[in-house]
Amino acid sequence: MTEEKKKLRSLASGPLLALSALSGLLSGLAALAVAELVAGVICPQAGPVVAAGGAAIDRTPAAVKDWAIRSFGTNDKLVLQIGIVAVLAVFALALGVLALHHRRLGAAGVLFFGAVGTVTALNRPDTTGLTDALPSLMGAVAGAGLLYVLIGRLSSSTQASHDDADPIGPAGQGWDRRGFVIAATAAAASAGAGALGRSLNNSSGKAAASSRNNVVLPFPDSPAPATPKATQLRVAGISPFITPTKDFYRVDTALVVPKVDATAWRLRIHGTGVRRPLTLSFEDLLTRELIERHITLTCVSNEVGGPYVGNARWIGVRLADLLMECGVAPPSQGGRADQLVARSVDGMTIGSPVEDVMDGRDAMLALGMNGEPLPFQHGFPVRMLVPGLYGYVSACKWIKDIELTTFDAYDAYWVRRDWARRAPVKTQSRIDTPKPFAHPKAGTVMVAGVAWAQSRGIDRVDVRVDDGPWQEATLAAEDTRDTWRQWSFPWRAAKGGHTLTVRATDRTGQVQTAQRTRTVPDGASGRHSVVVTVE
Repeated sequence: MTEEKKKLRSLASGPLLALSALSGLLSGLAALAVAELVAGVICPQAGPVVAAGGAAIDRTPAAVKDWAIRSFGTNDKLVLQIGIVAVLAVFALALGVLALHHRRLGAAGVLFFGAVGTVTALNRPDTTGLTDALPSLMGAVAGAGLLYVLIGRLSSSTQASHDDADPIGPAGQGWDRRGFVIAATAAAASAGAGALGRSLNNSSGKAAASSRNNVVLPFPDSPAPATPKATQLRVAGISPFITPTKDFYRVDTALVVPKVDATAWRLRIHGTGVRRPLTLSFEDLLTRELIERHITLTCVSNEVGGPYVGNARWIGVRLADLLMECGVAPPSQGGRADQLVARSVDGMTIGSPVEDVMDGRDAMLALGMNGEPLPFQHGFPVRMLVPGLYGYVSACKWIKDIELTTFDAYDAYWVRRDWARRAPVKTQSRIDTPKPFAHPKAGTVMVAGVAWAQSRGIDRVDVRVDDGPWQEATLAAEDTRDTWRQWSFPWRAAKGGHTLTVRATDRTGQVQTAQRTRTVPDGASGRHSVVVTVE
């Protein structure tokens, strides 16, 4: 081989590697697109990205999950899915390069990832059976086949170039048109298949959307007490007493929001101490005695001063009434079960103390939120909530099953991941205004925010400026002990940097602790502070 031919072949190695990597990427795209298409027909949750994301969430340590929620908020699931696709793209590029030298081995690598996706889909808590394996399997076969063909084009062109007098020609000319057309066609077909899959995913929820649109919530038998006008302070920047539905926080593990058809939905109540098991439809619940209450919900992942707390008007059926109808008694009255395990359609399990559910508080199976049927992202058709408990031990969305058992016999999802079995909401307060690092003008500055201690109620809020004495804030009127309470404090602000700190005292006399703890295992504690510069 002449030196000139060696130089030309060396020049070609770069373009060939790039084209082989591109072939791998296109093949990976095709695999995901075909899988998305099949998942759209069978089950959106069985798609490889969603299944892998769910498996990642299930196996992620509690501290890492907590960090993700703090860092990305409600976008944590989107970030996870983008990360999964990015990792798969890197592997696809590598398999393309591998296939240039070992064609069958590269294609086998795509099939291996399909097998992993298959196993992951079949091990989902909400798997519907062997059909959940089809998206990953069919996607892998399509991707492996495309990679085999594309690399075959490159290999054929390379072999032909070895026999030419001018083996390479201008960089990449040996591959040129036919391979490029095949790759471009594959990419276009992949994009089309993926778009069609997404469309099918959306259309699969049409029956559920129709069932929600047809829901007419009856007027409650027990309406929420009239809210005093003075519950809402006229202070700019303070959180509204009722959180608009669109602004209500959402923290859960569902990468795909379940779309449940209310006409087909059923709830089963059974288990230890249940003398009369019960199965209910959505219509059954609508015809029962309905209560309406303002209740503040709090996520255990809420850091001190965090946003994962909201107050809404809920309408539903008293959970205690249903349990008593089934013959269930709380442990204090000799009941055999001390834990109620709620199961969601997506496989989530949430364990609540039976005593808390039946102690007279307004624990309910909620059907509506702020005057409308529950939104899908907040649990339509039915969700559970228990005032005074963090969401991970009370607020099961998309509920389908209630089993009575004991804490010794069963650990729910979050308990198996190092969270506490019991988690009453801690007494907390937050400064809404001024915002951190704000630059208010010297003079009277209104400091205001919210405080909450569900099931106990807020008795007092105090504010401290720098290291000065605690000064009592003015409380807005209380709606109920299960709702947050607004507060305000007129501060005569002097120029310079200052630290504002707030603390609350609940109706039991418990003062919000200054000791800082993280959210794991049973909720954050500490006092919220903001630093401002007065000009």
